[in-house]
Amino acid sequence: MTALPAVVSAEEWEQARAELLAAEKVATRVQDQLAAQRRRLPMVRFGEYTFQSPTGPVTLLELFGEQQQLALYQFMNVGPKRFCPGCTNFTNQVTYLEGLASDGVAWATVSDMPLDQMSGYWKKQGWTVPFASSADTTFSADCGAGGGFLLSVFLRDGDTVYRTYSTGQRGVDRLMFVPNILDLAPYGRQEEWEDSPAGWPQHPTYG
Repeated sequence: MTALPAVVSAEEWEQARAELLAAEKVATRVQDQLAAQRRRLPMVRFGEYTFQSPTGPVTLLELFGEQQQLALYQFMNVGPKRFCPGCTNFTNQVTYLEGLASDGVAWATVSDMPLDQMSGYWKKQGWTVPFASSADTTFSADCGAGGGFLLSVFLRDGDTVYRTYSTGQRGVDRLMFVPNILDLAPYGRQEEWEDSPAGWPQHPTYG
């Protein structure tokens, strides 16, 4: 039988919740401070790249469309006929790009996968997220992705593109809807790495 949280009185629950709320507010203020620091990051001029898209060659600058800012996710290339489960999970949760655009941010996903491989997978998954192949370019290496996944943010000033931010690993994880909702649920994500009470259901991350 799966273990359950302790059952307490309403008063005891309110006290425990208040203690957690105090800690959550501290974390929120820290996140606000980090966001403020992030907005003060300098930027670095980035080179010119041409990717392959379903509609033909597209440059990094053209991925901005009419926006001044661009969030770009690098989907791992793990070989022919194989697809990164983490990147797949992430892309499943990329939605409401119109909301980003209304605040001046475009979105694109690129990968060192060949375009045909990406196109087939996008069709299979039913994704409408804009994508392009960076195969045969140095873009992934120049971003420092190291063969992994990465989120980079770019800003353009006219026709000049600058890189302002990048994050990977848990920095990307915190952007996802499902894991963050699961973090609020009593059993959490139910993954082996989590610090959970004895008896809580847990499984490998991609099990």
